[in-house]
Amino acid sequence: MPTEGRDAAHPLALRLIAVFKLLKGVLLLAVGIGALRLVHRDVAEILSRWVAELRFDPQSRFIHALLLRAGAVDDHMLRRIGAGTFVYSALLLTEGVGLWLEKRWAEYLTVIFTGSFLPLEVYELTRRINATRVSILVINVLIVAYLIAFLRRASPGTAAIMAADIG
Repeated sequence: MPTEGRDAAHPLALRLIAVFKLLKGVLLLAVGIGALRLVHRDVAEILSRWVAELRFDPQSRFIHALLLRAGAVDDHMLRRIGAGTFVYSALLLTEGVGLWLEKRWAEYLTVIFTGSFLPLEVYELTRRINATRVSILVINVLIVAYLIAFLRRASPGTAAIMAADIG
């Protein structure tokens, strides 16, 4: 049941944002598990086998650079990647579940954390522009702008609403 002061379209928008956050969270969870499964294994060798099985050109400049970088990956780096992706995944899953349940704290959490990554996304665009990076930036800007606009419209006694919404 929507919280008082919310319009009918808001739950649908929250559900879409929640699904987006949940999908990203599950994807990062899989990346973290995959990184930890590679501990004590030769990442470059595994990647070389994938290149052969997928029939990529091993002489390709991109594939060659990827294989060189994979050779520098050690167990410590894999554990750090795994830990980082688990933390970020937990944050995304928390946002997604909170938004799905229409919790006000999740809207604030999403604005804060999604907004905090926008400068990094802009920086990444200055390094190399591609459709994926532009799409991610646009989606995240739209999410933050939508939630800020909604929270501003529905903000009488915000502290009291958040306190009541936690339960």
